[in-house]
Amino acid sequence: MKALILSGGKGTRLRPLTFTTAKQLIPVANKPILGYVLDQTSQAGIEDTAIIIAHETGEYVKDYVKDGSAWRIRVTYIPQEPLGLAHAVKTAKNFLKDEPFVMCLGDNLLGEGIKKLVEKFKKEKLDALILLKEVENPTAFGVAVLDDKGNVVKLIEKPKQPPSNLALVGVYIFSPRIHDAIDKIKPSWRNELEITDAIQELINMGCKVKSEILKSWWLDTGKKDDILTANSIVLDEYVKNEIHGSLDKKSKVTGRVKIDIGTVVINSIIRGPVVIGKNSHIENSFIGPYTSIGDDTKIIDSSIEHCVILNNAEVREIERLEDSLIGKEVKVSKNHNSHKALRLMIGDYSEIEV
Repeated sequence: MKALILSGGKGTRLRPLTFTTAKQLIPVANKPILGYVLDQTSQAGIEDTAIIIAHETGEYVKDYVKDGSAWRIRVTYIPQEPLGLAHAVKTAKNFLKDEPFVMCLGDNLLGEGIKKLVEKFKKEKLDALILLKEVENPTAFGVAVLDDKGNVVKLIEKPKQPPSNLALVGVYIFSPRIHDAIDKIKPSWRNELEITDAIQELINMGCKVKSEILKSWWLDTGKKDDILTANSIVLDEYVKNEIHGSLDKKSKVTGRVKIDIGTVVINSIIRGPVVIGKNSHIENSFIGPYTSIGDDTKIIDSSIEHCVILNNAEVREIERLEDSLIGKEVKVSKNHNSHKALRLMIGDYSEIEV
């Protein structure tokens, strides 16, 4: 079995951050989202992986994943124009050949691995296994209708009147028959080849299409608030006490906090869950729960909570910064004494005074 991971797209909802990186590389708990996806495909025993990349951001993805050896996998990079998920499969056909494969969206996070899904797909000899999740707003997703045996009988893309609340999560497993189905479909009104149409065509062809309902969390990290929510959940579930940096006697750490090597904490309070990267400097500050701080970052005379701050940023003399996503090389500083809570989304290499 192979893996096909989609890491293309323009990331328009996360601009300006995605002008200088791929949206799949924005970190959650100081680790790019794409890294979690590769963890899960690798842990499922899949060694041969193709990553769909965009022409604008593909080099950033290559710089991060490299040859895949960090995940003990082999990686092939495939450029694609953003013409739909089924078009991505079509583009990767020479790589996939006649093997079954897992397709994952590189900006989706799951609260559990995919190993059991792969095992179910093989055991039941399916043509497609799709992952579903009950959602409150099914009109925003592709929606599935199931029979009483869990077989998928119908798929509808973003229905105005949803027949169910079961949304398609960004994980699919296909047999080679998906290629025949894609050859039979036409572009949608968005001029894209929709994967929902391809799966519906599999059903029309009499193929075995089943589903699995996800019981844990699922996050599509396409917007700023999605990134912050994902960061909070991942910190809550995975952070353990690991203090590799240095703290002076005036500093206090409570809860689960990870501080990487080379980081210095002076006269500050850090209340977990929090993760702080390498060679950062925290001084006279409060770092509140659900905050991730990258490498080589300075937090001076500031109070921060529920934030994601990328590498080489600087926050100085900010009385309260919350619910914010701060890009690389950003400087946020204060030039007056009034108390304000800031909610910011700042692009890379910006400098802001407030």
